[in-house]
Amino acid sequence: MDSLDVLAENEFGKVTRATLSKNVVFLEVKHKNCQAKVSLYGGQVLSWQPKNEREVFWLSKASQYQKGKAIRGGIPLCWPWFGAHHKDPNNKVGNHGFARQRNWLLDNITIKPSGVEIVLTLQGEDEHELWSSPFELTQTLCLGPEFNQTLTINNLSTVDVEYTGALHSYFYISSPTNITIEPLSSANFDDKLTGKHVKAETLINGEGPVDRVYYTNEKMQIVDLKWKRVIEVESSNTHEWIFWNPGTKLAQKMPDIHTSGEQEFICLEAGNTQLQTISANSSVSIGQTIKVSSVNTK
Repeated sequence: MDSLDVLAENEFGKVTRATLSKNVVFLEVKHKNCQAKVSLYGGQVLSWQPKNEREVFWLSKASQYQKGKAIRGGIPLCWPWFGAHHKDPNNKVGNHGFARQRNWLLDNITIKPSGVEIVLTLQGEDEHELWSSPFELTQTLCLGPEFNQTLTINNLSTVDVEYTGALHSYFYISSPTNITIEPLSSANFDDKLTGKHVKAETLINGEGPVDRVYYTNEKMQIVDLKWKRVIEVESSNTHEWIFWNPGTKLAQKMPDIHTSGEQEFICLEAGNTQLQTISANSSVSIGQTIKVSSVNTK
């Protein structure tokens, strides 16, 4: 990893630019309230660690930092489709769209007493055989004692477009068997492993393999009983939560997950898995806010 230049600095913090590989440039944030890393490749948050807290996001030690490969961990952006595209039933072009495999532009950095705001953009036209419409994405990240992420999708075409997508957050935990997410137990879900729609049932823990789409946008609390912390995640303008852990057998077949890495994370993703319409020459935004606190032992 090579250091490059300082992009912004004041008495509250500093943002520098460095490289992970010849294809991946990232921003490193050091602020009195947090540390963070954001990759321009994929416009992807890699790390966020509030002061006096553990790292919040998991990043694989085997991530492949190369063009055409998604980075495994942090918050990959699934857009303009989540999973397989609805017009690609055999999934020939792959899951989760192209935004996470493009180089984003750094639009602005603001260092405030409370934290650092970073604005990234991605613009294109005829970007993919399954997405020809002109568009502009703006991602605003507020990094401080809390984390806020907003993705604004601007449809620059003269016709309506449809998208699906998700903020594919990998949360760093002591073990999937040590966590509970009580609000998920109250929601119906699609089990993607069995193909069945399931009525609400108690979620015991996060042990994989598990791959579910929960039909709720309720605020979530990931309670880690061993690390005695709560990760609270509140979504904005998304309709579902996707809950995923590959389990050991599948993870062993995935070259970009380090050995036993699946025992260090769960994915809880704010998403819209059903087609959403964006009117011509208009925009929509989705987002999430994340807070970290200690388990209340009273």
